[in-house]
Amino acid sequence: MMRLGTGIGWRPEIADAVERMPGIDWVEAVAENVCPGHLPDSLVRLRERGITVVPHGVSLGLGDAERPDPGRLTALAERAEALGSPLVTEHIAFVRAGGPLTASPRLEAGHLLPVPRTRDALDVLCENVRMAQDALPVPLAVENIAALVAWPGEEMTEGQFLYELADRTGVRLLIDVANLHTNHVNRGEDPARALAELPLEAIAYVHVAGGFERDGVWHDSHAHPVPRPVLDILTDLASRVSPPGVLLERDDNFPEPTDLERELAMIREAVEVGAAQGSGTRISSSAEPLGVTREPATAVALATSAALTTSVAVAAPAALTTSVAVAAPATLAAPVTLAAPAEPVGLRHETPPHTAQTQIQIQIQTQTQSPPRPQPHEAAQTATQSSLHQRPRPGTFDEAARQRLGLAQAALLSALVAGTPVPEGFDRVRLGVQARALAAKRADVVAKVAPELPLILGNGYRTAFIAYAQGHPMRGGYRQDALDFAEKTLLGDRAAQGRSRRELRRWWLDRSGPAPRRTSRLGRVGRALIRR
Repeated sequence: MMRLGTGIGWRPEIADAVERMPGIDWVEAVAENVCPGHLPDSLVRLRERGITVVPHGVSLGLGDAERPDPGRLTALAERAEALGSPLVTEHIAFVRAGGPLTASPRLEAGHLLPVPRTRDALDVLCENVRMAQDALPVPLAVENIAALVAWPGEEMTEGQFLYELADRTGVRLLIDVANLHTNHVNRGEDPARALAELPLEAIAYVHVAGGFERDGVWHDSHAHPVPRPVLDILTDLASRVSPPGVLLERDDNFPEPTDLERELAMIREAVEVGAAQGSGTRISSSAEPLGVTREPATAVALATSAALTTSVAVAAPAALTTSVAVAAPATLAAPVTLAAPAEPVGLRHETPPHTAQTQIQIQIQTQTQSPPRPQPHEAAQTATQSSLHQRPRPGTFDEAARQRLGLAQAALLSALVAGTPVPEGFDRVRLGVQARALAAKRADVVAKVAPELPLILGNGYRTAFIAYAQGHPMRGGYRQDALDFAEKTLLGDRAAQGRSRRELRRWWLDRSGPAPRRTSRLGRVGRALIRR
C-alpha cells in the first residue's frame, strides 16, 4: 500500500482553502458528491499538482443484508478511474433494510448504522465485500463506524470482528480513531483493546475527526475541533504501526483555514509522539493482502468467553444514565422477537410501514417453532449457541444468513424511522435518542439539497420537517425526501399559508415535473392544491 502522508477531506465549502494549505499530501472526496464527467475544477487542479484523491463512499451499504447494488458499485468504480485513485473506501455499516428479502417495505436510514458483531453478519459482510472487490478496479478499504446503539447478543468485540473480516477477504482497513472514541463513550468499549486486536498490517489509512458530548452521549459530528482523547488514540495507534496516511475530516461548521491548519499540525504531532514511543516495536503496513496462512478462528481465540461476556455487559455504560431523562416515544414501548421465520411470508410492498412491521413481527412470532424465550441473563449465551448450530460447513455460505440478518435489520430500522416497537434486547432510550438524531440529520441534509425550503418556510421549517419525518420514512434519497415533505406540507391540515404557501406550491410543481407515469398523480395532487 502506497504512503499517503497527511491529508484533509475535500469539501466544496473549503476547496479554495485546501488548495492553498501547506503540507497537504492527499485529499479524500465523498464519492457520491463527485460526477466523473464533470470533476470540480479544484480537484482537477489538485490532481495536476500530483495530489492523490481518494473517493470515499457513504451509501453502498456493505453491511446490508442484501447484496451490493451493481449500479452503486459501477458508480464507485467510475469515480475511482476518473480520479486516478489508488484505492476506494466505504463503511462497515447498513444503510437500508426491508424489500424482497424480508417481504416488507424497503426503508432507508439516511445514515450509517452498525451491523451486529455476529457470525451471520460477518458472513454476509464478507460475501458483500468480496463482491465489491471483484467489481472495483482498485483495492477497497472499509471503515469502522461510530455507533450509539449496541446490538444484543453480540459474539465478538470490534477488534475481533475487523480482524476476521480482513483475514477472510484481504480487504484493507480504514481506521477512524474518532469512532473508536465515540464507541468508548457511548458503549464502554476500550480503544486500546480494539487496537490491540486489529490486524495492524491491514491499515490503509486513518481518519481523525471532532465531535461533542451531551448528556453522556458522544456525537460524532465532524463539525467540531478534534478533542485530546481522539489525538491520544491516534498516538497509541502510531506507537503500534506506521500508518500509511492520516486524514482530517470536517463536514460542517467549517472554521478559518488557520484553524484547520492548526488541527493538522496537532495530528502530525500526535503521530510523531506515537512513533517515538513505539520506536523499535512498530510494524509497517503491508503492501500485500493479509496472509492466507492465518486460520479465521485465530481472531476468536484472542478473547475468552468471559471476555466476550464482559463486552456485552458494558454495552450500556453508566455514563449514559443521564440520557434516561429523554423520554422515548410511546410507540417504542413494546418489544418484538427477532427470530427468523422458516420462509418469508408475502407482504404487499404498498403496505404502510407500521402495518408491514406489525405483520413481520406476527410472522416471526407465529411461524418460528423455537423453545421458550430465554431470560435476559441467558440471552448472550443462547444467541451464541444458536449461531453455532446454524453455521454452515466451512467453505460454504449460508444464504439463510441473509434473511436472518435482514429481518433483524428491518425491525431495528423500522423502529428508528417508522415508530414501530423497539426490538427485544435494545435500549429503548438509546433508540429514542438515535431516532431523533436521524430525523434531525434528515432535516439538515434536505435543507442543503433543497435550500429553498428553509427560505420559504422560515423558522418553521425544521419543526415541520422533524414532525413529518417521525411518520414518513425516507423512500428514495434526500432529493425525493424534499419533494415528499413539500407535498405533505401542502396537503396537510396545517400547511403553509399566504405567500409562503404559494411559493412552496410553485417550488413543488417545478421540481416534480410532469412525466407520463406520474401524470395522474400530479393531476390529482395539483387539483387538491388548487382547491386549497
